[in-house]
Amino acid sequence: MKRIVFALFLCYFLFACDSDDSENQDIQNENFYALTVGNSWVYKNYKYNINTGTYEDTGVVDSISIVGIETISGVDYFKFRRVTTGNEAGITLCNENGEHFELLRESNGNLVFDTGEIKFTNNDFTERTLDDNPSFSLREILIEGQTELTVEAGTFSCINSERYVIVNGELAPARDKFYYANGFGLIYDTSSFASQEIPTIVRRLDAYVIQ
Repeated sequence: MKRIVFALFLCYFLFACDSDDSENQDIQNENFYALTVGNSWVYKNYKYNINTGTYEDTGVVDSISIVGIETISGVDYFKFRRVTTGNEAGITLCNENGEHFELLRESNGNLVFDTGEIKFTNNDFTERTLDDNPSFSLREILIEGQTELTVEAGTFSCINSERYVIVNGELAPARDKFYYANGFGLIYDTSSFASQEIPTIVRRLDAYVIQ
């Protein structure tokens, strides 16, 4: 009888392990960056008001959509189209009005430009150098853990990457953040002047269509 019970327990244990492995594999295979033609996102830009200590709507809107796939040297890239409106005043750190395109693909958890540069990583916690010269070094690092973030489009469980600069060997006060949610893509990001701790512009997801 003991042998039968042990055998049943062993079978259950093996099945549970297979099930967990399958679930983990499914998670790894999810479309983290929502790279599907037809998906779209709308972001609103908010500027920090030093007098009130709050962020105010600038009226600048970034509308982003995936409009197709382009193949370069046998590799498929998703074609992102961004249309920016509302920046007639040329607000610094907001995108200029007009149309802009980017080619991006996913590779081993990285969102990669057609130039080979990494825009975001969801699994590499090592510091990355984005730009480097004798007096200035731009760096970025993925932060461990998740953050529940509420924006106009809803509440999302996000991971975030932080970008900062080293100026003449000293860490500058600014620290920009980029929040992504699994299956939704970019949720929130900031833009700062290197000398200021508080971001000048924050951009929040206002609406989206994910297939």
